[in-house]
Amino acid sequence: MDRTGEGTGALSGGETSVAASPYLIAPEDLAATLGAEPGYRATQLRTWLYGTPVLDPVEMTNLPVSLREGLAGRLYPFTVDIEQRADRGSTVKWLFRTADGASIEAVLMGYPHRTTLCISSQAGCAMACTFCATGQFGFERNLDAGEITAQVAYASAYLRRNGLSRGPDRLTNIVFMGMGEPLANYPRVREALRRMIEVMGIGARAITVSTVGVVPGMRRLAAEPWQVNLAVSLHAADDVVRARLVPLNARYPLAAVVDAAAEYAKRKGRRISIEWTLIAGVNDTPAQAAGLARIARSLRAHVNLIALNPTPLTADRPPIPETVDRFLELLAAGGVNATLRDTRGRDIDAACGQLRVYAAGTLSPHQPEV
Repeated sequence: MDRTGEGTGALSGGETSVAASPYLIAPEDLAATLGAEPGYRATQLRTWLYGTPVLDPVEMTNLPVSLREGLAGRLYPFTVDIEQRADRGSTVKWLFRTADGASIEAVLMGYPHRTTLCISSQAGCAMACTFCATGQFGFERNLDAGEITAQVAYASAYLRRNGLSRGPDRLTNIVFMGMGEPLANYPRVREALRRMIEVMGIGARAITVSTVGVVPGMRRLAAEPWQVNLAVSLHAADDVVRARLVPLNARYPLAAVVDAAAEYAKRKGRRISIEWTLIAGVNDTPAQAAGLARIARSLRAHVNLIALNPTPLTADRPPIPETVDRFLELLAAGGVNATLRDTRGRDIDAACGQLRVYAAGTLSPHQPEV
């Protein structure tokens, strides 16, 4: 069993720190950290961590007071640096801070019939996509499997305590579309998926892993036993434009990415999603729409469009609404099922990496909604 990146540390007695969070320990190894506590305590703790997560260990009512006190201040492997709400209470964004100072972003979004959590897999990103705030900020480190899973647990606990103004008070969908390239942190992402699916009981089909086109990782994920969804961020229909937007295209050209996506769809029997950020004058042209339609038809893929959420370190801008509408019309005429994604939390810097940029002092952040 791959448990790459797991931490250690007793959970009872002695000095404590956030770094010793139980989420940094594989669920199967919790018993070894509980000292003289009876064996069933590990089962109880595991249920609180992965079955019914809480925001405060005081809520773990069937654990002894000494154990709850030992978890105080270190239940999660991060603290909340910034919390912002938007969209009349249906969107919440967090900037988490780990013990070593790394930043992690997660966004919780409520819709009429679903509640989606967008999580991070790395602190920063090395892919350097020109339109992405995370890529502009650079790469700090990979996240531990526990740091990834803890974002899901924290959001679940938050929902039960606070809810959102829209959507179920439980997570229905999880998307790896936050900071980082998930498939560049493969062993830890795999372990996080295992915990979500096999320990937390989240359905694999409710989880989407997004990639900008790390072909070896796409093929490895295709060989895993879980039917998670795959979203491929293409952003361009030819290598010239894609190389301008996605530097990784020099290593894994468009044809290789499409081939790996086709293999994934065949092995999993799951429809691929194509992610496409519309950028004015770059990839919003009729020629790009025609190329995207050809690729989407070949993969029988669904296309998710989103107008660029401008970032502070690029001159790129979203197209005007009429251009977006025309792009959608061209895809429909080409026989492609496409959706224009809702831009959520623009007033709280909810685009991937933006809050981290502002928190670092590059610009002043938007004020949270009251």
